[in-house]
Amino acid sequence: MKSLQGLVLITVDCLRADHVGFLGYHRPTTPFLDSLAKHSIVFSNAIVAGTPTYYALPALFASRYPLAFGRDVIGLAPDESTMASILQESGFATAAFIAGNPYISAQFGYDRGFDVFRNSLLEERRGPDLAGYGSSFRTRTNRVLSATCHSLPGLGPAYDELYFHYCQSRAAGRQESFDSLRRFPSADAIVDHAAGWLTENSNRPFLLWLHFMDPHAPYYPKSEALGLMGDGSMTATDARYLNSYWARGGLDERRLEKKCDQVIKLYDAGIRWADEQIRRLTERLVELNVWDKCALAVTADHGEEFLDHGARFHTPLKLTEELIRVPLMIRVPSHGHAEVGEPTSLIHLAPTLLDILELSSPADFRGQSCWKRTGKPGGQSPAITEAVHGCANPLISQNRMAARILSLRQKHYKLIINFSSRSEELFDLQSDPHERSPLPAAIAKPVRRQLLQHARKHLVESHQSRDFGQRNAALLRDLRLEWAHPSASAPN
Repeated sequence: MKSLQGLVLITVDCLRADHVGFLGYHRPTTPFLDSLAKHSIVFSNAIVAGTPTYYALPALFASRYPLAFGRDVIGLAPDESTMASILQESGFATAAFIAGNPYISAQFGYDRGFDVFRNSLLEERRGPDLAGYGSSFRTRTNRVLSATCHSLPGLGPAYDELYFHYCQSRAAGRQESFDSLRRFPSADAIVDHAAGWLTENSNRPFLLWLHFMDPHAPYYPKSEALGLMGDGSMTATDARYLNSYWARGGLDERRLEKKCDQVIKLYDAGIRWADEQIRRLTERLVELNVWDKCALAVTADHGEEFLDHGARFHTPLKLTEELIRVPLMIRVPSHGHAEVGEPTSLIHLAPTLLDILELSSPADFRGQSCWKRTGKPGGQSPAITEAVHGCANPLISQNRMAARILSLRQKHYKLIINFSSRSEELFDLQSDPHERSPLPAAIAKPVRRQLLQHARKHLVESHQSRDFGQRNAALLRDLRLEWAHPSASAPN
């Protein structure tokens, strides 16, 4: 294989594996990626090393587990070796265009190694407050009423129902469009920036990273994408109502199920728009005569739950398949189609991509290359995912210090250890793919014992190999951020 000139990495926020066509989804969410998969290496059981975004990204760029520096460290350390920094040092032009995810920011070290790093939405917020229509006086009055009603038996749910419909009625008169309601820039805007940068830099070795937020909640896809999915009759007003309903607290699963299929249509349309824009980006690469000189990798930071196990979105309260299994395909010029079915951690992605570019990984990378020259990663080692249980907002530092939750995937077995509840569950995903019935303790004892040994080894190695210099530098950066923004909060 001739030496490659470039690498394009695309990460799609919240993209679960079972909602892409080349991994079996029945709806037309990814027609372009499906065609590309026929000429790519497809990892059908790619597993994130952490979830959500702030626990997923360290593995993708620094090939390390998210809690390796301690539970209280978020993001990349200031001087940590990353795929981007290695390529930059090797003479590559490097650029990242991020669709507004606040955790993928310079504050958390993700600008390291990039000549151009643009996160499109950190300086402003888009979209309406789903509940807060009205003056500050009205807001204060509603808070008093809410507190009063929730202190009296039976009145809390009634107040919530009335207030929800009140907010919807106030919003009904607004002139709305999907573009005005959308919280994050859509993928076409990100590709526009990337195409401009490529025009100036495609004549030299390059790394281009794009992060799309189109499938992320609140779900406001492009209207064109709904049309492509056959759901063009959905209006922006419909979408606002569905998002408001889906985000409500206190509703039981039975009531949420009534809206679930419609919400999924919005989510799927976001995936379809990401697919359309990946197609548009590749057309630009062809125009610049670099498509056959660069590798393309497409994956996700984590998945999304739609009541699969009774919940919504992707708060790290569990590590079920809809949250940790994501698509991964790598297209390399002159390399044919191949499939890897064994569970493969995304901690191996950075070493693999560097290997494809014929560059060595640093010694502190935990992953191994999956590229054909060095064989498959990890032998029989399981794919490990970890997070801090319930940490929905790590910008509040005390949220980071809850107990760990850990999962290990090996072949068709999966062990989940919840240190918060001091429980463990072993699943056979071959006979129970939806993780409904954990195996009794007396079943598959050798498998359980082996996975528990791997878990213990992982925890010991994480502690013993901890780089305290990097850890302290990251904590100091976080303190500066906290002092600068004492009331910071953000979506995950």
